[in-house]
Amino acid sequence: MKTISAADANRHFSSLLREVASGEAVTVLSRGKPVATIAPAQAGSSGREAAKLDLLARLRLQKSSGARNWIRAELYEG
Repeated sequence: MKTISAADANRHFSSLLREVASGEAVTVLSRGKPVATIAPAQAGSSGREAAKLDLLARLRLQKSSGARNWIRAELYEG
């Protein structure tokens, strides 16, 4: 993994993004300490979609928790 100072990352941001787009992960250093990692975005690999599918599967397995003894208008303040 490549490292770059925050100042250099700022000065050469567009070329840094080109490197990341080609698959390179870059760690940004501030005063010699790592503060961020810039890595290529991966379509569909986010945990968000997996978490959503897991939640929906779990909700389908749960039994309902009670009677629906309310009306929609009660959900909103008038």
